[in-house]
Amino acid sequence: MLVAITSLRFAVAGLFTKNQLYILEEEKKVSSVMTIATSFPANGALNPSGSKQRIVSIDILRGLVMLIMAIDHVRDFFNYHHPEPTDLAITTPILFFTRWITHFCAPTFVFLSGISAYLAGTRRTKKQFSTFLIKRGFWLLAVEFLVITLAITLDPFYHIFILQVIWAIGGSMVLLGLLVWLPVPAVAAIGVILVFGHNIFDIVKVHFIEDTVPGKLLFSGAGFGGFIPFSKDRGMLTAYALLPWAGLMFIGYAFGTLYARGYDAVKRRKILLYAGLGVLALFFILRYLNGYGDPAPWSTQKTTALTIISFFNVSKYPPSLVYMCMTIGAALLILSATEKATSKLSAILVVYGNVPLFYYLCHWFLLKIINVIAFFAIGFNVSQINSSHHMPPIFQPDEFGFSLGGVYLIWVLMIILLYFPCRWYSQYKKTHTQWWLSYL
Repeated sequence: MLVAITSLRFAVAGLFTKNQLYILEEEKKVSSVMTIATSFPANGALNPSGSKQRIVSIDILRGLVMLIMAIDHVRDFFNYHHPEPTDLAITTPILFFTRWITHFCAPTFVFLSGISAYLAGTRRTKKQFSTFLIKRGFWLLAVEFLVITLAITLDPFYHIFILQVIWAIGGSMVLLGLLVWLPVPAVAAIGVILVFGHNIFDIVKVHFIEDTVPGKLLFSGAGFGGFIPFSKDRGMLTAYALLPWAGLMFIGYAFGTLYARGYDAVKRRKILLYAGLGVLALFFILRYLNGYGDPAPWSTQKTTALTIISFFNVSKYPPSLVYMCMTIGAALLILSATEKATSKLSAILVVYGNVPLFYYLCHWFLLKIINVIAFFAIGFNVSQINSSHHMPPIFQPDEFGFSLGGVYLIWVLMIILLYFPCRWYSQYKKTHTQWWLSYL
């Protein structure tokens, strides 16, 4: 696995070596309201006239992790018998890698949202900026509860709500909207305290954190095992604990200062490179010491492959310090390496990165459509729709699914199908200024 990480790093660096920073065409007209959260445009600082430019490295990274993210969701929907990739008793290297590579997605989303939030604030007064973030945060929460939950469950009566990454981004944005009155270093300090300090609750057990609904929402969300019942047949899954993710967004907000107009590009790339290397070094040190930073220690296994898997099997729910170091360290290296990207691959990734929320919503509905088609095509019938013991809760009978090879084929098909609407919508946003475009 370590070899794979190193190879990936040099592969990415090799793709983007041309000497000119690729900047997308300036938008002809800019609406007074900017894109929300994951749809925040990755702007550079703005000139007084209000025109803006895209920062290609941010769009490349965002597009990359969006495509990778879909692998995990396809696996959740379509992998036969739904084996748990992180269970060392049953996993395989390829199964674990299929899950592990997607660990990089949510932290990168949240971190980049913090960067883009800072850049959005350069065009507003503090009051306007605070209101903007809070409104967009609550909009994202509504999208998570009402739209994404419906796409996953197909349950119009909402017997279950699923709180995932959009809940984390929306909630973090509301909190950031309350903190923007503080100096940027103060916001960054709060973020560092949350990211570096929340694992103390792995050592010091606190009743509020472990056993109450607010504690689970804020600190100890346990992934898809963290069910909070409302009644006999209603409840919610608290997959993402808010405050650790909010801390990461606050740190991203501070990194946004590196992208202010006039900031020296060479200096920025060096800072991103050294910061990425430093954070990855901290990951390896903390993980090797097997002490503070992750509640799931690694151990020597019966094979070398399983020992490596154990080492990299870090905790996402809630996100441990070690997990965040591993993922954000890699993200910083990619940001540094892709500022001069002009390759065809980078241009393709930018298409997805330009419209992240649009892509995110579409991919859930497309997944469910493919799921339903495959369900009936394989030979299952209506009586088996609700026979699932897995998530998502319908059209997932125990014998439904494909091998990992089939999972990857469906993933490739899905991202190809989504490229065309994403390209159309990206162009549409550049040439139109309707108010609703700022919400999608």
